[in-house]
Amino acid sequence: MKKVSGAQIIIESLIAEGANVIFGYPGGAILPTYDALLDSPLKHVLVRHEQGATHMAEGYARVSGRPGVVIVTSGPGATNAVTGIVDAYMDSTPLVVISGQVSTSLIGNDAFQEADIVGITRPCTKHNFLVKDVRDLARYIKEAFYIAGTGRPGPVLIDVPKDVQQAEHRFSYPERVELRGYKPTIKGNPRQIERAIDAIERSDAPLFYVGGGVQWSGAAPELTQLVRGLGIPVCETLMGLGSFPASDPLCLGMLGMHGSYGTNTAVCNTDCLIAVGARFDDRVTGRIADFAPKAKTIIHMDIDPSSISKNVRVDIPIVGDIKSILQDMLAIVRERESLGRRKADWAKWHEQILRWKRERPLYENGKVRKGDAVSPMHVIEEMHNLTKGDCIIATDVGQHQMWIAQLFPFERPRSLLTSGGLGTMGYGLPAGIGAKFAAPDRRVIVVSGDGSIQMNIQELGTAVQYGVDIKVVILNNYFLGMVRQWQEKFYQERYSYSAMSVPNFVKLAEAYGAKGFRIERQSELTATMKEAFATPGPVLIDIVIPKDEAVMPMMPPGGAMSEMLFA
Repeated sequence: MKKVSGAQIIIESLIAEGANVIFGYPGGAILPTYDALLDSPLKHVLVRHEQGATHMAEGYARVSGRPGVVIVTSGPGATNAVTGIVDAYMDSTPLVVISGQVSTSLIGNDAFQEADIVGITRPCTKHNFLVKDVRDLARYIKEAFYIAGTGRPGPVLIDVPKDVQQAEHRFSYPERVELRGYKPTIKGNPRQIERAIDAIERSDAPLFYVGGGVQWSGAAPELTQLVRGLGIPVCETLMGLGSFPASDPLCLGMLGMHGSYGTNTAVCNTDCLIAVGARFDDRVTGRIADFAPKAKTIIHMDIDPSSISKNVRVDIPIVGDIKSILQDMLAIVRERESLGRRKADWAKWHEQILRWKRERPLYENGKVRKGDAVSPMHVIEEMHNLTKGDCIIATDVGQHQMWIAQLFPFERPRSLLTSGGLGTMGYGLPAGIGAKFAAPDRRVIVVSGDGSIQMNIQELGTAVQYGVDIKVVILNNYFLGMVRQWQEKFYQERYSYSAMSVPNFVKLAEAYGAKGFRIERQSELTATMKEAFATPGPVLIDIVIPKDEAVMPMMPPGGAMSEMLFA
C-alpha cells in the first residue's frame, strides 16, 4: 500500500467521516494540511477569525446533528478558537478541532507561534490529543469523532505538529472504536423507568422540564407523544426550545430567570418534576434551596451521570440516551390503562397553570406604541409573519436573545441556535452562517444587538464571499442592553460604561458587499422588513429601539422564582 503524508491522512480521515464542510483559517504550522486540502473534494469555508470558525462549526453541528469540523494553525490560531471550544463544551455541541503545532523537536522551546493548546483546552474539551507519531493519526481522528458525537456531545481537539503532517505512512482508517474507559450508557435502567412512571401516576401536579438533551438525542417525536399521551404540561430551558411545539396548549414556554409568571409559578407548585435532558442550570433554578419547593419527587433523565444530582438532589435518576428512555416510557404508558384515569386530574392542573398565565401575560403592554418608536415585540411579530415560523434563528447574547426565547414560537427542534452556558456575545452571526451550510434550503435569521454584532461582524465578509443567504436583524439601542438593565435595577441607575457609539451599520454592510437597511420608526417596519427579507444574499437590518426597553419578568440575582420582578 502506498504511503501518504500525515496531511493527506487528515484529509482522507475527514472524508471517511463524511465531514463535507470544514471551517478554518490557514497559517504556517497547518500549511501541509491546507496544501492537501486544495486537491480534496471537501468544502472549506475561509473564515475571518478562528472564533468565527468554531461558532460556524457549532451552528453546523446544532442543525445537522453531526460534529462540526474546524482547522486552525498553531499559537494564536488555536487560542483564538478557545472561546468557541468552551462554548461548545458548555452547550454539549460536538466539534472536532484540528490545530497545527510547531514541529515536535521545537515543542517546549518557545518556538514562533507555539502554544500548549492541549494544556490550555484540557479543562474545556471532552478529550484532546497531541499527535507525536504519524502512525497514530488516523486512529486519533476516528476516536475524536466518536468521543465528540457520543454520550453527552462535546468538543475534541487534535493537535498535529508540522513534521507529523509531513511524515509518511500507509493510510488505513479504523472501522470501529474501542475505548476501554469510555462506555456511554444508552439504555436506561428498566426498574428506574418503572419507578418514574409510578411516581408520575401518583402525582397530582406533574410537570415536564425539558432541556437541550432532547434535541441532541433526536427525541422530540418521543417527547411529543409522551407529553400529549399523558396530558402533562411541559416547560423548556433556553436550549430546549423547539423540543415540543410551541403552539400546543401543553407547552408553557421557557422557565427560569426570564420565564413567564405562569411557567415559573407552575414550577413552584408542581409535586412531580420530570427533568428530561436538562442540567438544572443556575439560570433555571435561581436560589436552589427554593427551587420546586413543593416537588415530592424529582425525576432526572440524562446521558451524563455526572449531571445527576450535581446541582439539585433528585429522587429517581435515570442515566441513558433520552430517546431510548422515552421509548421505554412510552411502551409502559401504552400498556397502563390506569394512567388514562389520571388525565382528568392533570387537565385541572393544566387549567390552573393557564389561569396563572392569563393573570400576568408576557409584555401585556409591549404592543402599546410609544409614539412611532419600534418595539422589539413588533419586530419579532413581523419576523414571524414573514417566515410563518418556518426558519432557523441564531441569536447573540443579551436582551434580544431573551426576547426571542420568550416570544418567538418554535415549532420544531434545531431551530434556535444560541449560546446558553457560556453566554458568548459574537456567537450569532457565525452560527447562522454555519447553519445555512448545514441546511441550505431553510431560511436563516440572525438576531443580534448593537454590542454583540460587533464582536464577530467581520464574518459578514465570509457570508458575502460564499453567497450565504442570511438576514441579520440588529436591535439597536446604543447600549449594552442587558448590562444597562441590570445597572438600572440593581446598581441605582449608575450606567458605568454601558453606552455605546456604533458604526453606520448600513454603510458597513455595503462595505462588505452586503445589502443594508435601517428602520427608525414603527411606520417603516413592515414595508422595510418585507423588502429586506425578499432581498437575496446577506442582508443586514439595523432597527433602532428605545434604550429603556427591558426583558421582564426576571429573577433578581440570588433570588428565587417566587421573587420575580415585573417592572
